[in-house]
Formats: sequence, structure tokens, C-alpha cells
Amino acid sequence: MKSYLKQYIDGAWVDSAGGTRHAVIDPSTEQPVSEITLGSQADVDKAVAAARKAFDSYSQTSVADRVALLERIIEEYKLRMPDLAAATSEEMGAPIGFATAAQVPAGLGHFIGTLAALKAFSFEEKVGKARVVHEPLGVVAMITPWNWPLNQICAKVAPALAVGDTMVLKPSEEAPGCAVILAEILDKAGVPAGVFNLVNGDGPGVGAALSSHKDVDMVSFTGSTRAGIAVAQAAAVTVKRVHQELGGKAPNVVLEGADLAAVLPPTIHGVLANSGQSCIAPTRLLVHTSQVADATHVVKSIFEATTVDAASVMGAHIGPVVNKAQFDKIQGLIQSAIDEGATLVTGGTGRPDGRNAGYFIKPTLLADVTPEMRIYREETFGPVATITSYSDGEQAIQMANDTEYGLSATISGDPAAAAKVAPRLRAGMVTINGWASGGGAPFGGYKQSGNGREGGKYGLADFMEVKAIIGEPA
Repeated sequence: MKSYLKQYIDGAWVDSAGGTRHAVIDPSTEQPVSEITLGSQADVDKAVAAARKAFDSYSQTSVADRVALLERIIEEYKLRMPDLAAATSEEMGAPIGFATAAQVPAGLGHFIGTLAALKAFSFEEKVGKARVVHEPLGVVAMITPWNWPLNQICAKVAPALAVGDTMVLKPSEEAPGCAVILAEILDKAGVPAGVFNLVNGDGPGVGAALSSHKDVDMVSFTGSTRAGIAVAQAAAVTVKRVHQELGGKAPNVVLEGADLAAVLPPTIHGVLANSGQSCIAPTRLLVHTSQVADATHVVKSIFEATTVDAASVMGAHIGPVVNKAQFDKIQGLIQSAIDEGATLVTGGTGRPDGRNAGYFIKPTLLADVTPEMRIYREETFGPVATITSYSDGEQAIQMANDTEYGLSATISGDPAAAAKVAPRLRAGMVTINGWASGGGAPFGGYKQSGNGREGGKYGLADFMEVKAIIGEPA
């Protein structure tokens, strides 16, 4: 079992001041795979103080210096990709092949994209008689989830480093190993002491302490809407900036007359990839009444061809979900849909055949789902899709928008017709015949899916302050 018991504060690995040990469970085996120390208020105070002290000098570094730093980080990251993949796979259950091909490259992509954005970013402009400048914001607290751990860590760390901020990261206690390795990467690349700090912990402990800390200027949080509300409430006391990417319940609007065999597989992949543990998974299929039977057949075939196996096994299967709490939640949502009158097409409750341990979910398709059902409205976060019928295009748009979330939406069908529907969908990202975000594009949500954006120049801007300087000599 791997031990990550120290915190990374002010450029050194140090013992926690009063923290407690926490075992990280391999979701494929339900056995401990690593351990960390859940940090204390004293750890948070020490890390924030180090970041505050380092800000004075790091905020004054040149763009050229920060470009060189990001370039060194990228090279060090590449060297550690096998280690990052192993940690991610063991702790959160991504199959090792998927961790290697998708999870770890997603984090690297943020550093590469941020580097390109930094080189092109205009830090000042003339507006009337004012010179408007973008400046480093200060100390940023970062609270990140377990589902795409490196993706969401690097989406925050990369732009903060690029613009001159300092930071304290609290990764998920479910998948901390890759964050520890990233700290080693940053240290090796020469990130100055105090600029990046890592304090492992849970939400009620370290997360709450960071959100309310008087010397933190911004808290950037990715996670559930419920937890995001708690973060915002804690942050409000000190009126710090709150930057959030929260839950989702993405629709997949299947346009009438779509070539289902061609357009559905790429979008259905988003429901199954990462065992459905993606906030942009397009799980709510909205299908015209004339094509419900055909769509059900296509999706059923895809789901039944999807195999489930342990994360350590190489292959194109899906792995378990991250923990027992998620497993139980998904089981409950599937059962609630059946109880409320949905038709179980394939899958269902219980583990897949032959599995008596591990948090494995059967790929599950439910038809005849109506907007009144829990599973239509609540984020499932598992390999579960629902089919709901619509009678015309206007109803499809209304149903797609009938959710408290607005992170992403997917359209399956003719791209020209989809382009006319996309502006009417209330979501921060709309994908056509696909489900993943694009490099450099802004990522973030409408409504209860959060505020602020990550990615490219938009991520840089959100980690900076804007100042107007008026009256300078010509």
C-alpha cells in the first residue's frame, strides 16, 4: 500500500500538524490501496501563509519566465505519465488503458493549451483614456473532484501558474495519488517555494477551511452542486471570488430523421466512458416518437456490447464507479425509475454476473422515462442512460432546457439542422455528434452548473483581476 502522509507546503514535504490518517480504497477490490493524512486547520494556515508570502515575488515574474516554467512542467509531466496513470487507475477505478489514453493526457492537455494561450494573451489594452490591465489575482484555493482528477487539477493549476497566482490545492481524498505525483512534477520543474502547495483532506475539514480563509482571494471548486453551494456560502463571509464547475444532467437531443446508426454511437460513448462518471455525460436521450423503437435498439446493442472488468485489466472495458456511496446512489436511482414506471431495456440493479465484490454497475438503459421521474432530473454519474420521447422540435428544446443544470448539451443528427438548435439550448457547451469538450474552448455552466470558465484564454482571464489605470502621462 502506497503512503502519501506528508503535505507539500512552501516547497517541502512536511508532516501534518494534527491531521488523521485516511485509507484510499481500490473500487475494483474494495481493499485499501494507499493512505494519506487528512490535513488540519493548522496545515491550511501554514499553506496559505506560504502562498501569500510567495505571491509578492511570483506575481512580478515576466510572461517569458512563466512560459519557460510551463514548458519545463510539460516535459516533467510527460516523464511521469505511467506513474500518474497507475495512481489514477488504482484509486478511482479508471481502467489502466483508459487512464493512460484519456485521464492522464487530459491533464497534460491543460498545460499545453494554457501555454499556447499565455503566449497569445493580451495583458493590456487601451479603452478610451484608460489603460486596462490584467493582473495576478492572489492566493487561489483549489478544491477538485475524483472523477477526472488530473483534468480538473490541471485546469486550475496551469492557468494560475501562467498568470502569476499562488495556490493551495486540496484534491479529492478518493484520488489523491496523482495530485502527490503532480506536486513532485512541479517541484522538479522548479516552481518556486510557496507558489504551489498541496494539503490533502476532506471537504468538511480542509475544504471548508480554505473556502472561508481570510487570506485566500479566490476559491475554485469543481464538484457537486450541493457541495458548491456550501463552498460559496463559506466564501461569502470574506467576499472572495468563487469560481465553480458543478453538476450536470446533459440532454442528448436526437433530431427527427437522424441516421441513428451513424450519430448515436459517438454520443452514447459519453455515457459509458469513465463508467459514466463525467459531468458532461449526455445521459438524457430525447428521441422523436417515430424513432424511439429504433433508437432503443441501437443503444441497447451498444450497452450490451460493453464489458465490465477490473481497473487493472488492460482492455476496452469500463471499470467500477469510485466508491460504495456512488454505487448505492446509482442502484437507488435505477430502482426508483423502475418503481416509477420506466421500462428496463437492459442492465438493472445489482453487480454484473460473476462479480461479488467491487463497485461495478451494469450498463443500464431505461425507456419510457418521463420528466417527473427522479432519474430524469438527478445526476446519475454512472453508465446509465434514459430515453424520453418528444413529438416535435419545439418540445425537444423545451425538454432539453427543463433542468436546473446547464453544463453541457448534445445534439445527434444533421449538423446543419443541429446548428440551428444549438443557440437555443441553455448550456455552457453544446456538442454536435460528439460529447467531449474542445481544446482551448471555454468550459463551464449555466444555472446551477456553476459560474466562471476554464480553458484557454478564458481560463487565464478568470484567474486574474482587471484594473483600469487613468491619467497616465502620454
